[in-house]
Amino acid sequence: YNGLTGEIPPEIADLTGLTVLDLTSNQLTGAVPSGIGDLQDLERLRLNWNQFTGPIPSEIGGLNNLTELRLQHNQFTEIPPEIGNLTNLTKLDISNNQLTGSIPPEIGNLNDLTELWLQSNQLTLIPSEMGALSNLRILSLNNNQLTGSIPPEIGGLNNLAELLLDYNQLTLIPLEIGSLSNLTKLDLTSNPLTGTIPSEIGDLSNLTYLSFSGLEEGNDLTGPIPPEIWNLTNLTDLIFFNNDLTGSIPPEVENLTNLTFLTLYGNNLTGTLPQEIGNLTNLRHLSVGSNELTGSIPTEIGDLTELYRLGLGNNQFSGQVPESICDLDINFENDYYFYIYNNQLCPPYPYCIEEYVGVQDTTNCD
Repeated sequence: YNGLTGEIPPEIADLTGLTVLDLTSNQLTGAVPSGIGDLQDLERLRLNWNQFTGPIPSEIGGLNNLTELRLQHNQFTEIPPEIGNLTNLTKLDISNNQLTGSIPPEIGNLNDLTELWLQSNQLTLIPSEMGALSNLRILSLNNNQLTGSIPPEIGGLNNLAELLLDYNQLTLIPLEIGSLSNLTKLDLTSNPLTGTIPSEIGDLSNLTYLSFSGLEEGNDLTGPIPPEIWNLTNLTDLIFFNNDLTGSIPPEVENLTNLTFLTLYGNNLTGTLPQEIGNLTNLRHLSVGSNELTGSIPTEIGDLTELYRLGLGNNQFSGQVPESICDLDINFENDYYFYIYNNQLCPPYPYCIEEYVGVQDTTNCD
């Protein structure tokens, strides 16, 4: 916070009594001097939000008393295997750097670690040894170049609350993910996932946020949504858009009474939108557009009084739109908040949407 520039002088190694070194948010450059490893009493080292370059010095592995290491928002290129010697470390953040290659397997030695932040780098492989981090509560690996399967050993992270793997190149969800009984957030957005959603996800009874969605190119998950998903009653966000999911939205959707965000957009779902959707009275965002849904829009849609965004377009809904839709406090004229076009809905349309229904196939209307 002091506007410091230039490099850390090598003489810093003489400050052997230091327990905290905090150089956060300056404009320091160059490599971190190897003499940093002489500061044996250091408990907290914060070099985040600078412009340090090159590999993290291997000598950092000698800081046996370190409990917190924050190196985020620099230009570091490599994690040394010696990082596995920091067995008292509870928080490690090297996010938003230029790290490449595999995460060193030695990271699995950090048994006291509760938070590991490695997002926004160019890392390619999750080592199976990470499954030994049984005290880990937050694992953030999003925005990397991770490929292949998530290692099944990840099921050993019994205390994990947040698993953030979005924006990678991961292809397979292991069944062992169902063992993470303390998980509250699971994000696999924008990965080329294949296969079906494991039914074991339904064992994660503490989940509040679940996303397997694809943004640009989409994911490739197939098959129906496992019925066990509808038992996750703590969910507030269920996000499965842009996959190839089939089957229907069952009446059991009503179990998810805490949902505020439900998007199933861009799949191959069939059947009707069940009237039980009206029981999700906390819902603020509902998007089921670009599927193959049929039947009428249920009158109960008007019970979703917290709704501000409703997407029903590009389906095969038919019949008349219920007048109850006008009970919703939605900006109907803005198609970001409301779209119902490309269905088979019949006039007359409710007064609040009659100018905003877009193109409808009225061939089968009376």
